[in-house]
Amino acid sequence: MSVEYRGEKFKGYNKPKRTPDHPKKSHVVLAKEGSTIKMIRFGEQGASTAGKPKAGESDKMKKKRASFKARHGKNIKKGKLSAAYWADKVKW
Repeated sequence: MSVEYRGEKFKGYNKPKRTPDHPKKSHVVLAKEGSTIKMIRFGEQGASTAGKPKAGESDKMKKKRASFKARHGKNIKKGKLSAAYWADKVKW
């Protein structure tokens, strides 16, 4: 299933994709919650994020991940229609 929204193609709803040519944001997703559809750009282009937890991860990366989640926790809880939710899911 392919969806086109405002001139941009997506593989489907709630499926984030990279945007390497965008000047500021690294990802975009066509978020759908109930009947609400919204295009959300998120993530800083070129930022080094902690990524997914790995065995033997350094303390620095653990603290970096925890700091992001603490700083944006309120916005992450807003759900699929917030950029923080997608940044947490994809980049952290």
